[in-house]
Amino acid sequence: MSTPRIAWISQDDPPEAFPDIAAALTVPDGLLAAGGNLAPDRLLYAYRRGVFPWFDSGQPILWWSPDPRCVMLPDSFHLARRLRRSMQNSALEISFNKAFSAVVEACAANRVGQKGTWITDEMIEAYSTLHGQGWAHSVEIWRDDELVGGLYGLAIGKAFFGESMFSQESNASKIAMWTLCGLLVRHRFEILDCQVGSPHLTSLGAILMPRSEFAALLERACDPATKFAEWPQNRMPLPALMSLDSDPALQ
Repeated sequence: MSTPRIAWISQDDPPEAFPDIAAALTVPDGLLAAGGNLAPDRLLYAYRRGVFPWFDSGQPILWWSPDPRCVMLPDSFHLARRLRRSMQNSALEISFNKAFSAVVEACAANRVGQKGTWITDEMIEAYSTLHGQGWAHSVEIWRDDELVGGLYGLAIGKAFFGESMFSQESNASKIAMWTLCGLLVRHRFEILDCQVGSPHLTSLGAILMPRSEFAALLERACDPATKFAEWPQNRMPLPALMSLDSDPALQ
């Protein structure tokens, strides 16, 4: 039996050099290609086609498109009643795009029981470039002036591609995701890509979607492939955000 092979992409290949996502391996699930670089045009093309980079330091860049795909429909986020009650009297504050680098670095920090991180220096530089260009964004959770949670990802058209999140106190990343989903609903985003499923994401309302269905949804949601700029500008107390009757995430 022949060993399955994946495509090799050179740094000189055009952004669209990826093979069809149907060619991705089943073991490991979704491995599609290796090589290339993390140039903005290549990354943006990859995300729009349902492909994302994920690799460890010392490895070549590995490109993935798992089947099924873990996604969150923005209006399906599950907020537990106990957490909702605690949020109504919380001293936490929310902001957007005020501390992108700090959020990425916190996501990249080694966690308890975790060896290394897949968010390499090369990845940090690439997504920082996309942030500077208006494609990559962050949600920040603050207690006083301390960053205690957050997430980051890319917004292309009406799709948001989540990359990573972190918590330095209980439920902070859940609150960041709830906040993001509310914003996405208000602005009629179709999907929040979570890449790979986990029991934690499932508990929040994420589902597994067949890759072919996910790709068809992206073709619609990312056309046109526009930047999203309607981010709130000021830091907001969490109880004030909870009290907004118009917030679809509360309904």
